[in-house]
Amino acid sequence: MRPLPLNHPTTLSRWLLSTPALVILLLAASGPLLIVLVYSFLSPGPYGGVVWEFSTEGWFQVFFSRDIFDDSVGPAYAHWSIFWRSVRLALLTTLFAALLGFPTAWFIATRPAGTRELWLFLVTIPFWTNLVIRTFAIQEVIRNQGLINSVLLNIGLINQPIQMLYTDFAILVGMTYVFLPLMVLPLYASMDKLDGRLLEAAYDLYASRMRVLWHIILPLVKPGFIAGSILVFIPAIGAYVTPRILGGGRHLMLGNLIELQFGQGRNWPLGAALALTLLVIVLVALLVYIRLVMRDPEREHG
Repeated sequence: MRPLPLNHPTTLSRWLLSTPALVILLLAASGPLLIVLVYSFLSPGPYGGVVWEFSTEGWFQVFFSRDIFDDSVGPAYAHWSIFWRSVRLALLTTLFAALLGFPTAWFIATRPAGTRELWLFLVTIPFWTNLVIRTFAIQEVIRNQGLINSVLLNIGLINQPIQMLYTDFAILVGMTYVFLPLMVLPLYASMDKLDGRLLEAAYDLYASRMRVLWHIILPLVKPGFIAGSILVFIPAIGAYVTPRILGGGRHLMLGNLIELQFGQGRNWPLGAALALTLLVIVLVALLVYIRLVMRDPEREHG
């Protein structure tokens, strides 16, 4: 079927009907991004804001720093360490969410049909609670006088509290807890479509449970793993609230660094450049996702 020409009445009516949505996307998405892009190429104002003078200093400061005494240029190790911490914690959060989310989703998918909705309801309950409250709940569990340390002290396994709060470990625990449902739900959607007759056939052919897991279950639920990984990785790498509360301001991630530049740092061009750098990282993750999902089936199975 040949596509309709642009001047066809049907085509014009479709464009007119989609105009409100296009305008909203332009103003609500592209517009703010364009402002951030422009700000990244301006000079910082003395008390915040920007001075309308073209400058690439903001992008320069993302990766390099100047010595305050001799004006020599060197790598911005502080920024690089925050980049690395953000990517590392986001990847670890995705990994642990997958390790915990797979058996959880499998448990729900193998329950009787009448009880699955109840288990899914229990999984989604945390989304009904504010993120700050959930983060403070984790803080109460891992702080020095919290639940874990109190139990370990009472049973005599430790003599003094273990310092878990205000560490990368605390941030990892908090983000895994916060984003775990985002991994469980896509995995459950894939497992719910799994044909149980394939598992029965594999067992009839004397396949072990491990072989069934690796050669049947995991390949079939791969789309759920990929979708869940993207849903967890993207918000994790830009997380702000959880690292701010559980990291205590000493273990910054990209979201915290960006807020710091727009707030106390009063360097809006650098904050805008950092925000766009985060956007590039997210776009790379999305391109990897598209490449994995849209791979040619013949190439995949050939």
